[in-house]
Amino acid sequence: MKISFPHPLIIMLVFIGFAALLTYFVPAGSYDRILDEATGREIVVQGSYRHIENNPVSIGKIFLSVPEGFIEGADVVILILIIGGAFYVVEKTGAFSSGLEVLIFRFSKAKSYLIIILGILFATMGNLSGFQEEVIAMVPLLMVLANKIGYSKTAVIAFSLGSAVIGGSFGPTNPFGVIIAQKVAQVPVFSGGLFRMVFLILALSFWIGYFIKNGKDKSLSETISVKVPKKLSNIHVLILILVGLTFGIMVFGLTNWGWNYNEMSAIFFALGLAVGLIGNLGINGTARAYSEGFGEMIFAGVIVGMARSIYLVLQDGQIIDTIILGLFSPLEGLPLSLSGIFMLAGQCILHIPVPSTSGQAVLTMPLLAPIADLIGMSRQVVVLAYQYGAGLMDLVTPTNGALMAILAASGISYKEWMRVAWKPILILLLIGSSSILFAIVVF
Repeated sequence: MKISFPHPLIIMLVFIGFAALLTYFVPAGSYDRILDEATGREIVVQGSYRHIENNPVSIGKIFLSVPEGFIEGADVVILILIIGGAFYVVEKTGAFSSGLEVLIFRFSKAKSYLIIILGILFATMGNLSGFQEEVIAMVPLLMVLANKIGYSKTAVIAFSLGSAVIGGSFGPTNPFGVIIAQKVAQVPVFSGGLFRMVFLILALSFWIGYFIKNGKDKSLSETISVKVPKKLSNIHVLILILVGLTFGIMVFGLTNWGWNYNEMSAIFFALGLAVGLIGNLGINGTARAYSEGFGEMIFAGVIVGMARSIYLVLQDGQIIDTIILGLFSPLEGLPLSLSGIFMLAGQCILHIPVPSTSGQAVLTMPLLAPIADLIGMSRQVVVLAYQYGAGLMDLVTPTNGALMAILAASGISYKEWMRVAWKPILILLLIGSSSILFAIVVF
């Protein structure tokens, strides 16, 4: 009997069960926490770790963690549904298809340029706003693009999600990653920006070049027929402008107005309504398109909710702080170069039970920054190790709800993704490790 790779839902359930099992074997412990006025978040107090009474998670609590995960991640789930509905409305107007045909025709003899532009665009969004969940709603369009340009589905996800993750991991301005980490580590915000940009360009160039070379769909013919598209109608042009404007407002809101998921949901909900009416779908047609879009994205929302459940189980068992202590306490006796590399490795491992990059920053920076001071390492290096470790693991860990939701919506199994992506991801980690070794000398 042929054994198939587990369904994404089963993978998430296995991780929830494994997290619960750990609460029976890993000693419970806790750090004291204080409110940091600079970030408005609670941070741990260095040296305050203490063992507490074990609190293993019961079978009943395991099942209860699933609905609690949906409640905890409700803002993200709602964002996914609303963006999915809005993009479905845009697709129903025909604006996306028409715009895509024009774009592909224009780059029909230079598809690599189209892919480079796509990768740079997504990397910029990742650098500016930690762009990931928003990719979920774009999956139907990306799958159409994959077919039209002759690249595999996994390659197009690499060009989009992968580039966004690289932008957020290597770039200098991700507000949910490097900015929070620099604030908590008391490193000047935006410092080391030029250094980060150099390694961002190196990493992104490698990633895009790798998948341009290795990402073509071998089941398709070498020559993809491209028909001459119809001229874009004024209505379609207006709709595409509105979509671009919405993303621009979203990025500005995230970086300057302190926006969160609810504000993003609101602006995309308004976009969907406006586009439906402008695109002559009518009131009922817009409502039907919205509801169909919700239906397309429900499973993606389920995956995000279950990813939150894994963290809740570890949190209820009170073993997250123990895991942090075990990962980072041995660093004090190592040479600087090894300490930097082990910090990166520790951040990679920690990102499996702590899939939130911002949450991981406030957990680890208060512990690692004093260690860096003791061993004579710049705190900037500590931030870099966090960036690369936590950021790049978003392309690997099944506890990242955005990754699993995008794969599910694309019809790509986790096994298929990892079979294609593990080599370039490993090289990205090597680029990050090289950056840390250079940073030890530079900073």
